Amino acid sequence: MKLIYYFFNYKPLSFVYKRRFGKMILLFLTGGLLLGLSYFFILRDLPSPTRLSSSSLPQSTQIFDRNQKLLYTIYSSRNQTFVPLSQVPKSMQQAMIAIEDKDFYRHGAIDFRGIARALISIIFKGELQGGSTLTQQLVKNTLLTPDRTIQRKVKEVILAFAVEILYSKEKILEMYLSQAPFGGTAWGVESAAQTYFGKSAKNLSLAESALLAGLTEAPTLYSPFGAYPELAKKRQEEVLGQMYQQRHITKGEYKKALSASLVFKKIANNINAPHFVLYVKDLLVQTYGQRAVEQGGLKVTTSLDLDLQHQTELIVANEALKLKQFNARNGAALVLNPKTGEILSMVGSKDYFDEESDGNVNVTLALRQPGSAIKPVNYATGLIKGYTASTPFADQRICFPNPRKNPYCPVNYDGKWHGVVQMRFALANSINIPAVKMLKANGVEAMIATASAMGISTFTDPARYGLSLTLGGGEVSMLELATAYGVFANSGYKADIHPILKVTTSNGTVLEQYKPPQSFIFGKRVIPPGVAFIISSILSDNGAREFAFGANSQLKIGNFPVAVKTGTTNDLRDNWTIGYTPSYVVAVWVGNNDNTPMNGLASGVTGAAPIWHAIMTHLLKNTKPVAFQRPTNVIGKIICSTSGLLSPAEGTPDSCPTRFEYFIKGTEPTRADPGRQKVWIDRTTNDLAKTGQTENVEERLELVVTDPIGDRYCITCPHPLPSDTSL
Repeated sequence: MKLIYYFFNYKPLSFVYKRRFGKMILLFLTGGLLLGLSYFFILRDLPSPTRLSSSSLPQSTQIFDRNQKLLYTIYSSRNQTFVPLSQVPKSMQQAMIAIEDKDFYRHGAIDFRGIARALISIIFKGELQGGSTLTQQLVKNTLLTPDRTIQRKVKEVILAFAVEILYSKEKILEMYLSQAPFGGTAWGVESAAQTYFGKSAKNLSLAESALLAGLTEAPTLYSPFGAYPELAKKRQEEVLGQMYQQRHITKGEYKKALSASLVFKKIANNINAPHFVLYVKDLLVQTYGQRAVEQGGLKVTTSLDLDLQHQTELIVANEALKLKQFNARNGAALVLNPKTGEILSMVGSKDYFDEESDGNVNVTLALRQPGSAIKPVNYATGLIKGYTASTPFADQRICFPNPRKNPYCPVNYDGKWHGVVQMRFALANSINIPAVKMLKANGVEAMIATASAMGISTFTDPARYGLSLTLGGGEVSMLELATAYGVFANSGYKADIHPILKVTTSNGTVLEQYKPPQSFIFGKRVIPPGVAFIISSILSDNGAREFAFGANSQLKIGNFPVAVKTGTTNDLRDNWTIGYTPSYVVAVWVGNNDNTPMNGLASGVTGAAPIWHAIMTHLLKNTKPVAFQRPTNVIGKIICSTSGLLSPAEGTPDSCPTRFEYFIKGTEPTRADPGRQKVWIDRTTNDLAKTGQTENVEERLELVVTDPIGDRYCITCPHPLPSDTSL
């Protein structure tokens, strides 16, 4: 310091030299400070790259049901065997390089061109693409935590340079192949080959190598034993395509590998609720990362009730055996607590281990057409818009113009027309034409908005759908459809799905915990309570649905007030029954994973309904009936059974058959049924004259009803009864 003081106070030195010297000192001090900070925040705990040649034992993650019964242990031991590169097939080495780091032998620790390609892909194409080299991935998987921070990334780059200095490219590739995660307990290519194909790595074929190479990016997502096994094949095709483009294989080898049949080693049946466990594992990986789930020793308490799960699995398996006569080979079921969003039971297929029927595919997460099971959402939209459960619809032949295709002419399930049908009976008996007219009056956009608010995310662009949306023209997952039905059960409140109740680390630190609400006072109400109550009233009205289903169908659960709806697609590929009480939502599907049509199914009599009936009966056993709570703004009125208007005084010439109906205050009818009206009748057909028709018509007094889209129907005209009119 004295030297610096003397320098700046020494008179002969010019001001210019003093200033230059001062800048040098400032630069020196700044550099020293930066180096000190870099060491303190980044370099002081940098692991040694020599640790790459050793391994540490991971801690297993355990998944429990809500009562602390063990469902599955993830990575109870790290199955890892180091093998020299000479024992790894060239096809496996090339597959890994092709899909993970195509310029591996041409760049150093980091690939600047790869980073540039990734940035261009993200910025201009909106596609996520990694820019890490195999060396960086080796460092990240083995030496560092998965934290996505700048500090961790700097460490990764520094260590990658050190590794490239210490080891040859062949040694780096060897270490990567021996330590990369391939899913399950399989760490390294040797363990992966044994786990998935029951063979040593040196005996892997090109097709098998390509599948394994595709796993390392996301082992849970791409695993052929996971929740989405179909993605494993797509990923394998992507790897083979990259190998062909990069000239590792010939066109003939590429085609042969694409068509090669993969025979997987059958995994041991040591897992409870496999579809649910793999679903939960996928959620954990999304939140905490692959490494934390597979090595972090997490303790996970889920919402599943294992005893109920076993009972549901048994019911689905037993009833599915009876469906073979209808060419239905699979079934799935889901039980939710609508108040909390907790999954109590998830059966993704009749048998997870049935390879012939793709049993490992989780149908509760798959997109399927719901058929008429989506109709309550459409009618709820109508109630929100001011229509009522007594709104009349003219159920008669009708076609809707379509500018781009042939006119859309919906038909009813029974192939008949039923004249004037009020909303309660149209929904309860699942009559198609009133549902289509309801959607026409609502608008497709309005129904999609309601569905979205209730938890259905798959109805995206309204332009993609027409009026057939209300008959199941848009695909949904069982999980989201059950969530929407839970809104009806909850008096309009939506509870998000919560399959995970608590996650703790190995030392007991709570990472997350879900505490179900005691009430929905502060919850998210997505539809008015009066709308939810009226839909529940209709769906639990056994008398209202008697016309289509009979008085003692599978939809009736003793004297319990249970709301329920069926759905069958026109092509007989999907058959549903979904019902609920204030405490449970039960959704059931039957069909074939490959979309092969069924035959002979009668909705509500066979198919999904018996499975649903058995599950709901089990749930309600030893419980007391609980009615759906009527909101204070819902009132009752005596109305005409035809027009839905108030009944005239008894004994008057215009009196009509009457019934009781619920209304949201402000939507109840305020005028009496007008009785017979002056109308023009076609003398030939004895029906209402067409608009503008002047010839061969006469003026008469008849009972006429007009529906929400303006169609009129003559009740008293002497034409044949619509219910007897076959298509």
